[in-house]
Amino acid sequence: TTGITLTESLAMYPASSVSGWYFANPQSQYFGIGKIQKDQVEDYAVRKGMPLAEIERWLRPVLEYDA
Repeated sequence: TTGITLTESLAMYPASSVSGWYFANPQSQYFGIGKIQKDQVEDYAVRKGMPLAEIERWLRPVLEYDA
């Protein structure tokens, strides 16, 4: 067994456990996303009402530029 159990509130234990239903379709099309540019990050920061530096900190792995 995997050792995953449910708590009284139906949460999975241990907390890092993951489960889901996965559906396949032969017509599915998969795509990757590229790195994001500074103008996209600036726009996102404005829309979220957050400082640019904080947004850059969270999005650093997908930034096209050095923040």
